[in-house]
Amino acid sequence: MNAGEQPSDLLSDRARRATALLRACTLCPRECGVNRLEDERGFCRIGARAVVASAGPHFGEESVLVGTHGSGTIFFAGCNLGCLFCQNYDISHLAAGEEVSEKDLLRQMLALQALGCHNINLVTPTHVVPQILQALALARREGMDLPVVYNCGGYESVATLRLLQGIVDIYMPDVKYGDNEAAGRYSGADDYFQRAGEALIEMHRQVGDLVVDSNGLARRGLLIRHLVLPGGQAGTERVMRFIAEELSTDSYVNIMAQYHPEYRAAEYPELSRRITAQEYREAVEAARRSGLRRLDR
Repeated sequence: MNAGEQPSDLLSDRARRATALLRACTLCPRECGVNRLEDERGFCRIGARAVVASAGPHFGEESVLVGTHGSGTIFFAGCNLGCLFCQNYDISHLAAGEEVSEKDLLRQMLALQALGCHNINLVTPTHVVPQILQALALARREGMDLPVVYNCGGYESVATLRLLQGIVDIYMPDVKYGDNEAAGRYSGADDYFQRAGEALIEMHRQVGDLVVDSNGLARRGLLIRHLVLPGGQAGTERVMRFIAEELSTDSYVNIMAQYHPEYRAAEYPELSRRITAQEYREAVEAARRSGLRRLDR
């Protein structure tokens, strides 16, 4: 099913099943086991209700999402990763934002559609999948028919992703590491590459390679991001090889050069600088050597 085609009973059923996971939370690979229905907090720092930091048209995303009227982004506070260089640490680590109900989320989605946004872009959604599904069930009944973008950090549970099959149109994971040691050191996730790899395979199984319409807008598929870190800390070559060999050489990959030291990066000399032009060129060449053909730079 594509945007606007999900029957309300499907969405409601998925929302109920996802909400049940909050009782001893297993939404993400951390499986904290806290009772979020009773507002207990695990690694993500979020309880029973989603927390939204901001919502509005965003023009800084990939062109296939932005179009002429912007991507309708909803930035969720909290995160299941602990990246020491996070550029949005006040949102992800400090959980800055406002608690919202599913009806509040419904209103935000409808407002973004009314503004002409081309999609609903759910930023850092992993830990609030149940709340999102509850809101989407309402939004579809109210006529919200935009494609749904799942904009995540790649550290996902396959079981949770399966609850999103037929509901999410575009998966947009930022595959951060091809090296578990670096992932453990900088993001507190020493099983990152295995979990991200499993998630990528499941996402690709659900939606396939990215499909772009005649207006240059993404309609369905997998859009992969990868942020180049200084000194090769992200394990870029391994990431690109995995994408090409395990998914598709037609995978749409955005190799990002915008890293700059934020939050606690200054405490780690290897992360305390911007990347060089040469490091970025090497990342792009690694992608080309792997056989990837659709690079967004």
